[in-house]
Amino acid sequence: MAAPLDHTDDWWRGAAIYQVYVRSFADGDGDGTGDLAGVRARLPYLAELGIDAIWFNPWYLSPMADGGYDVADYRSIDPAFGTLAEAEKLISEARGLGIRTIVDIVPNHLSDQHAWFRAAVAAGPGSAERELFHFRPGRGENGELPPNNWPSQFSGETWTRVPDGEWYLHLFTPEQPDLNWSHPVVRQEHEDVLRFWFERGAAGVRIDSAALCAKDPDLPDAAEDDTTPYVDRDELHDIYRSWRAVADEYNGVLIGELWVPDPDRFSRYLRPDELHTAFNFDFLARPWDAAELRASIDTTLAFHAPVGAPATWVLCNHDVTRTVTRYGRAEDTGFDFAKKRFGTPSDLVTGTRRARAAALLSLALPGSVYLFQGEELGLPEADIPLDRIQDPMHFRSLGVDPGRDGCRVPLPWRADAPHYGFGSEQEPWLPQPADWTGYAADRQAATEGSMLVLYREALRIRRTEAGFGDGPLNWLRSAPDVLAFVRTGGLICVVNLAGEPVELPGHTSVLLTSGPLDDDGRLPQDTAAWLRS
Repeated sequence: MAAPLDHTDDWWRGAAIYQVYVRSFADGDGDGTGDLAGVRARLPYLAELGIDAIWFNPWYLSPMADGGYDVADYRSIDPAFGTLAEAEKLISEARGLGIRTIVDIVPNHLSDQHAWFRAAVAAGPGSAERELFHFRPGRGENGELPPNNWPSQFSGETWTRVPDGEWYLHLFTPEQPDLNWSHPVVRQEHEDVLRFWFERGAAGVRIDSAALCAKDPDLPDAAEDDTTPYVDRDELHDIYRSWRAVADEYNGVLIGELWVPDPDRFSRYLRPDELHTAFNFDFLARPWDAAELRASIDTTLAFHAPVGAPATWVLCNHDVTRTVTRYGRAEDTGFDFAKKRFGTPSDLVTGTRRARAAALLSLALPGSVYLFQGEELGLPEADIPLDRIQDPMHFRSLGVDPGRDGCRVPLPWRADAPHYGFGSEQEPWLPQPADWTGYAADRQAATEGSMLVLYREALRIRRTEAGFGDGPLNWLRSAPDVLAFVRTGGLICVVNLAGEPVELPGHTSVLLTSGPLDDDGRLPQDTAAWLRS
């Protein structure tokens, strides 16, 4: 067991958590794919950045049909990443640097190469093995039609037929069959998996697609835009109450990926006996607009308050267009999966300025904050050549959706090294843009005012100054296109989204700004400041 950290039990309420997508973080063995050895070598970088925890995307044995979210064995590490012993050592070494580890669990589905599913296909209709999944006869005269009309999360079909004529449900790709969460064996297995990782030192669990696991047992057709048969069903709460009981045995934390737009239903998952926190996708999806962002902040805090849960804030993740690119667009600066298209223009100068301001905004809000790897470098979304795209979202949309590979490109570590020091001479699994030299971590570390320097200083202040993390927020009177609020201890955050510079509110000192003030000490457009009153 790892040694305890010198933090309070509720560290998660105000933590800064860094998301590591292992394949693209750092390559330790030089084969072009990021791995645990690469992460271990870069732990000092993460410690210097000033984070409290790392969330790892799935690192388990997987055929990689969906970037590791098709899990073949939850108790082993994929050989491309390393070994279980290396994972245990990484968790321990990170703890030695004051960094906790959060693992990613995917309960809605597993890989079609998982032993359970292979046994189910072999066992045939009516078998106990098939009861762990959603196998059904087809409709039509000869069973040639899918059992229902549910839409896929990834475009394309939601049902696949096996040779004996039955169909199985997969809300994502055919390589990711959905589990039957009404079956006690499925529930017990996942509770055992939680214990497995908690006993190896994991401090928390991020729950993928947490609102999808339970389905209407009759698997009925759904009316257009009706997701009630398979999203946010009441049965989920009993599942997560049992998970919470397991987590409490280890003082572990449960974090839900919940795409649930209804605030009241969303907050139900955060009751004291269920999940500790959940991702706040509303904030991430909003455009660079003061009224929109303020509405999201107010709504988020309002529906967390009754259940006593802290809010979370995130600008980007492994599924979402990178912040610099999104905020640089002339029109729609929000995010929506349905609107992702090739060739959408973006002004990266504007996007970078806004992303710097958004960083200070998100880090100053009440609760915890998530930082996707490369955001601290100001990376833009990369254009992936068509013949190198790997994301199934692209292929299942028949080429309309560019997919998510553009935000998953391997990180640039050294400006003058082959492949920016990601690994050795071996080309990375996704190509890096030729113009990323200026984004390299070593160059930014030595450049005053770089995005990396800004994040390091912001996280240092957030960790050492009073007023950050969990706690109240009060809005200050300001112009319509200005966000200004005060936190505990007199910390003030001001973000100017107006078209001209604005006067700063009364203050005794300036802690940090996302860009220089103008000659008159005013806050320029698309700039944020932290002040002490």
